[in-house]
Amino acid sequence: MSIRAKRKDDHIDISQNCADGPEKNGFEDVVLIHQAVPELDLEQIDLGQQFLGKSLRYPLLINAMTGGTDQGHKINRALSELACQFGVAIAVGSQSIALSDPERRASFEVVREVNPHGLVLANISALARPDEALQVIDMMQADGLQLHLNVPQELAMREGERQFKGMLDNISHIASASPVPVIAKEVGFGLSQESAAMLFAAGVKILDTGGQGGTNFVVIEDRRQGCFDGELDHWGIPTAASLAEILSLQLPVQVIATGGIRTAVDAAKAIAMGAQLVGMAAPLLKLYFSQGAVALPEYLRQWLYRLKAVFLMTSAADLTSIQEKPLIIKGQTQAWLEARQIDCRLWSRRPNH
Repeated sequence: MSIRAKRKDDHIDISQNCADGPEKNGFEDVVLIHQAVPELDLEQIDLGQQFLGKSLRYPLLINAMTGGTDQGHKINRALSELACQFGVAIAVGSQSIALSDPERRASFEVVREVNPHGLVLANISALARPDEALQVIDMMQADGLQLHLNVPQELAMREGERQFKGMLDNISHIASASPVPVIAKEVGFGLSQESAAMLFAAGVKILDTGGQGGTNFVVIEDRRQGCFDGELDHWGIPTAASLAEILSLQLPVQVIATGGIRTAVDAAKAIAMGAQLVGMAAPLLKLYFSQGAVALPEYLRQWLYRLKAVFLMTSAADLTSIQEKPLIIKGQTQAWLEARQIDCRLWSRRPNH
């Protein structure tokens, strides 16, 4: 097994025994306002939307996890079957390994084979060459391309990248060359206002927060004998704060909220704040390993039922209406936003702000 393949399997194996965090995602500070008289039936709740030219039944992205190994092939098949069954989006893990070893392409291509009409995202490093980006898009017949931003993870790896100068220009070249929309995706450390503005100027119109609160790749790399020895476990921006930072810029971008999204309540809060999609990975992966692929559909069915229930209890019939409802931001997230001169009344004064 190559070093890169072993690393991919190591990430999967270690993540099974890693708790989220240690920082929280921040959504404990976001409060949706209960409406005792919603004047809705549950069957009226419609969470569908068009995204990247595809119809989704729910605003969920099964986010980038794996591929490139036998284990990754099995996982990607199971998750793609789940995405197809429920009409949600899916992304694969980094495809760089399949560019250097074509035999590993099948572990990624299986996602499109199983889900021929669904919304599928390709994935490669923001440092990849534009021609490599085009190859991974073609490999997946992808509807969009995730460019992952993982500077802390690379620095934590003894074998990781150390040269990041020119990344923004490279992203701009990829965005210009790509036949599909490009998504800038953090992997657990969050996007700031400054980063979001730079990425938008580089031609990126979809941003994935990938904030703190979920899988922590610095922790994982340190368990692989990484360089940080636990000192940077708390590094990053909580997902709720990252989402607010991006939205406060009021740029014409779409935002995917990821990073520690575990409950339907947190998902509803992220969407209410302004996200178009929420991404989830670790809960599905851990369930796959603990109970097998057979347990995934019932888990997701119950999760989506709870998501609809939250919409009903806020008197929101669809994705547009929940983003017109007021919500409260308090606690550490409020303090963060105030320190960054972001007015929480952008959300609390809806719909008349």
